[in-house]
Amino acid sequence: MAVLLLLGYAALCVAIFKILRIPLNQWTVTTASLGAVVIVGGLILALNFNHPFSARARLYFYTTPIIPTVSGQIVDVAVTPNEPIETGTSLFRIDPRPFQYQLDQRRAALAEAEQGVKELEASKNQAEAAAEKAKAEVTLAQETYRRQAELLSRDVVAQAAVDTATRNLEAAQQSLAAAEAAAERARLAFGSEIGGVNTSVAALQADVQSAEFNLEQSNVKAPSNGYVLQLFLRNGMTVGPGTNTMVFVDTDHPIFAAAFPQNVLSRLTVGQSAEVIFPSLPGRVFPARIDVLQAAIAQGQLSASGTLLAYDAGGPNDAIVRLALETDIPVTELLPGSSAQVAVYSDHLTAIAIIRKILLRMKSWLNYIVA
Repeated sequence: MAVLLLLGYAALCVAIFKILRIPLNQWTVTTASLGAVVIVGGLILALNFNHPFSARARLYFYTTPIIPTVSGQIVDVAVTPNEPIETGTSLFRIDPRPFQYQLDQRRAALAEAEQGVKELEASKNQAEAAAEKAKAEVTLAQETYRRQAELLSRDVVAQAAVDTATRNLEAAQQSLAAAEAAAERARLAFGSEIGGVNTSVAALQADVQSAEFNLEQSNVKAPSNGYVLQLFLRNGMTVGPGTNTMVFVDTDHPIFAAAFPQNVLSRLTVGQSAEVIFPSLPGRVFPARIDVLQAAIAQGQLSASGTLLAYDAGGPNDAIVRLALETDIPVTELLPGSSAQVAVYSDHLTAIAIIRKILLRMKSWLNYIVA
């Protein structure tokens, strides 16, 4: 920036000397040199503080590790590198047959369990009917015993008849107790539920859902809009939950950030306008706005450790500012990870902001010839 300002000042001096026919001597040259120090130096100080510039900006991007949740052999790789794909697009497929077999097996077990619930209900109804029958038999035995005891008191029947009635009553009561216990067991077996579903059926339903999930996960899909950056996966390879299969670039959530010296933070506020240039796009200037002012300096972070705190003088200790580009730039034009230069325009000394804009455009044009 200083070089561009000096070149501009020099061009202005040459024009003034030519147009006004000012002679070149020690006084005029000294005056022009002092003017360069005062004017250019003052402009640099005013611009750097009120309309700061950063040559350390970058378009960051998220990468998603594609790690399958199931193991198996690759049967189809459905994508090619660097081609944009949408969320849910199939990336590759693991052989689904083992998962389909497991799902079929668990569905059959579930059907058997559901049939078993019907059998449990029938057993419960049968046990309850047997208990009701035993109750009736106990009532009949009690009535028989009562009649035999009454006849014995009248000397109509012998004691043996009463003893027989007593034994029949005791046997009927024992049968009733056994029938009621069997009915209770049948009711407990049938009534064992979780959320209104038989426990055995609920467990097998969970198994079926797990098998369906595994079958679905055999088809690995794109987690977001983006593209595969590098792809070495081939059919026949075996992968599993610990295998990082490819690098997937998320194009939905790019982050553009720049580093600014701490002394200009008082001039930066969220929402301020800015302009961005990219070396890969010479001659073009893109509007932007400050989106987030990071509330901490990275070098000051602490984490639990056995090391004593020491002052870290290394690094620039700059503040990170996130900006939102106001123009969508296709990936084909601007690669994620591209470096950039940023100028922010504050509300102070707005009259000289035009100089910053001119300088920024001159730097953008220089990208045509400067590597």
